[in-house]
Amino acid sequence: MRTDDVTQILESVGAIRQGHFELTSGLHSGTYVQCALVLQYPKYAEQLGGARAAEFMDLRVDCVASPALGGVILGHEVARAIPPGAQGKPVRAIFVERDATGQLTLRRGFRVEPDEHVLVVEDVWTTGGSTFETIRVLEEAGARVVAAGALIDRSGGKIELPVRTEALLDVKIESYEPSECPLCRNGGVAI
Repeated sequence: MRTDDVTQILESVGAIRQGHFELTSGLHSGTYVQCALVLQYPKYAEQLGGARAAEFMDLRVDCVASPALGGVILGHEVARAIPPGAQGKPVRAIFVERDATGQLTLRRGFRVEPDEHVLVVEDVWTTGGSTFETIRVLEEAGARVVAAGALIDRSGGKIELPVRTEALLDVKIESYEPSECPLCRNGGVAI
């Protein structure tokens, strides 16, 4: 799938929004990409998941793991698009989520096997923090994280993770520390 096709799909459902936003990372931005607005359409989710999976077909992937909530649907679709492994076992899709202390963890009975090959999938990278934390959780549980992928990298290529990274769409969108945000200085309030 070409980047123009991805952009067109996102724009057609209003997923690229303009305003004054506080991102999950705590940074502020005048542009926000709400991937849930595109992933609510199973047809688009399937297309985007398939395109995301295509970048990793050269790797052994036993499981796709995503940080909740943003990466769950996309991770599921990526796992569905990856063919079964050598023994015919389908690729699983799991997720990590925050516990009562705010730490990402495996819950709901999810676990990984020692040396299980895992692909981490996220919807949008701004700082890569949730993906990095997901990798840490999986590696501490014994998995081998082989790569990480996102639908959108809005960092301008600044994401540095300890594994191979691939984004379907690279978009340079400015983000600011709240104390340096020009939108705040102009009297705006982030939502």
